[in-house]
Amino acid sequence: MGILGKIFTWWDGATIGTSLFSSMNGEHVGTDAQGNKYYRARKKKTVEGRERRWVIYDGANDASRVPAEWHGWLHGAFDDLPESNLPPAKIWEADYSPNATGTTGAYRPQGALERGGQRARATGDYESWAPDA
Repeated sequence: MGILGKIFTWWDGATIGTSLFSSMNGEHVGTDAQGNKYYRARKKKTVEGRERRWVIYDGANDASRVPAEWHGWLHGAFDDLPESNLPPAKIWEADYSPNATGTTGAYRPQGALERGGQRARATGDYESWAPDA
């Protein structure tokens, strides 16, 4: 993506301004399995009395790429870093899959226009409303 891309695009990683702000005012506190980097402000408390925290995505800026444990930390649900107190992964936990909404991989139920608009006929368990009944 070149220097112009980093100056003018915000949707694919951090812009130069965000990178500069993060290096001057932020403290890197961790990185998740997807490569997203998490920061907190060096100045500990803001006017509201909370610590400022943010994420710089490794790739597309998609909030669904933030794991649950880091989401809780970003929103101040707890103060400890998630990496320091994560429980072991459960066998039933699935790996991350990106949000496919708006892509060709999105779920389209039977009858959706993208699947031809054909659906099964009603089975008789539905009766339409009529105003005179």
